[in-house]
Amino acid sequence: MAQRNEGEGNKTAAREYNRRATAFAKTGRARKSARKAAAALDTPEGTAMREAEIKGKAAARGEDPGLYKKGVPGKDPKPDSDLD
Repeated sequence: MAQRNEGEGNKTAAREYNRRATAFAKTGRARKSARKAAAALDTPEGTAMREAEIKGKAAARGEDPGLYKKGVPGKDPKPDSDLD
């Protein structure tokens, strides 16, 4: 069966996600998974998880400096950049 394109803000997918997330939370498996993850923090795997988190956060800081450069095709300058 072909899935209907609902565009941005797919309400059918949101309802299905919410239904499944609620069902998972009610099973008690969420608490078990959380305890397992907390226990893993005290192992070498936890060290790797913390290092990966730091690496991911470092890469995500700030905006791309080239995002608002003038003269770059397809990129608009910041709206307030010419008001100085």
